[in-house]
Amino acid sequence: MMKYISTRAQSTPKTFDEVVLTGLAPDGGLYVPQEIPHFSLREISSWRSYPYQELAQQIITPFVGDSIPSGDLALLINDAYSRFRNESVAPLVQTGPNEWVLELWHGPTLAFKDFALQFLGNLLDYILEKRKQKVVILGATSGDTGSAAIEGCRSCSNVDMFILHPHQRISEVQRRQMTTVNAINVNNIALLGSFDDCQNLVKACFSDQSFLPQNRQLVAVNSINWARIVAQVVYYFWAALRLGGGTKQISFSVPTGNFGDIYAGYIAHKMGLPINQLIIATNSNDILHRCVSANDHSLKPLKQTLAPSMDIMISSNFERLLFDLYDQDGMAIARMMSDAKNGKMSLSNSVMVELRKLFSSYRCDDNTLLSVIHSVYQESGYLIDPHTAIGLDAARKCRVCVDTPMVALATAHPAKFPEAIIRAGFDADPKLPEHMSDLFELKERYTVLGNDRADIENFIAEAIKR
Repeated sequence: MMKYISTRAQSTPKTFDEVVLTGLAPDGGLYVPQEIPHFSLREISSWRSYPYQELAQQIITPFVGDSIPSGDLALLINDAYSRFRNESVAPLVQTGPNEWVLELWHGPTLAFKDFALQFLGNLLDYILEKRKQKVVILGATSGDTGSAAIEGCRSCSNVDMFILHPHQRISEVQRRQMTTVNAINVNNIALLGSFDDCQNLVKACFSDQSFLPQNRQLVAVNSINWARIVAQVVYYFWAALRLGGGTKQISFSVPTGNFGDIYAGYIAHKMGLPINQLIIATNSNDILHRCVSANDHSLKPLKQTLAPSMDIMISSNFERLLFDLYDQDGMAIARMMSDAKNGKMSLSNSVMVELRKLFSSYRCDDNTLLSVIHSVYQESGYLIDPHTAIGLDAARKCRVCVDTPMVALATAHPAKFPEAIIRAGFDADPKLPEHMSDLFELKERYTVLGNDRADIENFIAEAIKR
């Protein structure tokens, strides 16, 4: 049976369904599999003709182990991706010589987070119904996770949901996608602070859940939840199978904030997918680029940018990668994470060498991303959002082999970021798809709270009583 251990090595191993309901480990670490399943190139190649749902079952099954019967897992997966508005689920669009964009925004909320959160919502419903248990979802969003989580979990009868977003630091479309949902179990909190503040408060609440009623526990929907990661691994295999049958080398450029999406690419690599380069594409909040390029992990003031989903300075999932690079030395990781809080973390020379064997990094500011949006449209008539622009620019600046297909992940629909599109030289906002055409007519519902843990906990406790 697949077991999961904490990156800080002080917690009891858990099964898949236990990890889905736990979020952070009690020692403050993140759960990872004790072993990463591995496939041969021959096995991977045999999946070339599989539809997305069938491929997803092949990838996800080893991580689930005996927690969910195969037939039930197939139903959960098929239902999750039946809500996507493109037959291939994740289509590839060619944007240059041996250069491709993987469109990950055809789900219900127009962002790549739907791949994980439609699946996670189904998982939670299944597990909680089986256990006859009710839980409280607490999450932080820099823009897209919140709406995807709400869409994936709003119908879960055993869930109360609380999503924190940084007040006036996400796009209006992103905010309205969350705050116009009229569901009694959905609560939106606009925090007077940054996404990092939201994320820190969520982690603090998970560390001490005494403010909840005795029969409740917190569940994470952020990418600290392993189910989020494993669902995102699938589309790396999907792209590789489309472009090279799964046996040829391939590279990916990933717009990166909390490190979950690109960490999924790393897991795909560990599973046997022949990835020869993963590019960490950052905006002006470039801590990951500085870490990879100069071993500089110092904290700097967070900047508000035109790519708000990447306005993050503390990338939670980086800890999972470090755990692997440090040979699963949980005590070393615990010390490093303590140092990181003070902006003093540095990696050993040997780890830096290993890190750079697979990972490259790049920083793209607002002016550059605007010029990329404009130039790509001029070249091909293809409109991209600001996060995708960063990923595509990084792909062009950092690729090490022109003979290897380069795939830039398109993480969101451009209509979610009209301010950036207008500033890139377009005369009108990009239109929202038909199913969201009334978004600006719907009534919003959210609560503005200060950056105070006690206030957040009191709000949650009172809302649950109602």
